[in-house]
Amino acid sequence: MAIRALTFDVFGTVVDWRTSVIRELEALGARLGIERDWAAITDDWRYDGYMRGTNKVRKGELPFMTADALHRRKLDALLAEHGIEGLDEAAIDHLNRAWHRLDPWPDAVAGIARLRSKFVVSTLSNGNVALLVNMAKHAGLTWDCVLSAELTGAFKPDPECYLRGARFLGLEPGEVMMVAAHKFDLLAAQKVGLHAAFVPRPTEAGPNVTVDLEPDPGFDYVATDFHDLAAQLGV
Repeated sequence: MAIRALTFDVFGTVVDWRTSVIRELEALGARLGIERDWAAITDDWRYDGYMRGTNKVRKGELPFMTADALHRRKLDALLAEHGIEGLDEAAIDHLNRAWHRLDPWPDAVAGIARLRSKFVVSTLSNGNVALLVNMAKHAGLTWDCVLSAELTGAFKPDPECYLRGARFLGLEPGEVMMVAAHKFDLLAAQKVGLHAAFVPRPTEAGPNVTVDLEPDPGFDYVATDFHDLAAQLGV
């Protein structure tokens, strides 16, 4: 089957979450007149709060909740753990929405627009719909569609996320290609019939996390960025 749509992982693949959140936390520290290891707090927020949180949902250890709810659950714990005080509810809610204000990688906006000239382009993210819409507005991302795990009541790499994503687009799995910087995401998509394009982001996780950047030989495409992927796809 010809590929008709590209579905994108977002956190790390399209946007630079780590740099963006560290910047927001540093600004918070400056306003409050405090110093903390903001990079370590960002990593903990991401990996323990969000990544481990989605895994707990998948295992049935937590009820399904949105990425926003998982972020807030961890943020409340981080504020207490690091003695960050003086924030009212509105300020904490604004801080939690730092994940709505992530900046794109340098190639993302133009690269996705280029790919969109030939393919349907959509998110397929564990982020919730409101988060993804606000992020797109902030970053200038021109999606044709915003698909979220929230719509399936499951988190990737649950097979239903990929299958339902294709169905929402009115396509067969073989007409859709998952684009991601994370191998587990692509391998799960391929297991249910989607194609896979690996676009590694070597600096995504920062210096303290080792990321497997070796492409799987079964991936359909391996690209250095979205422009390289577009060129390989004849756009």
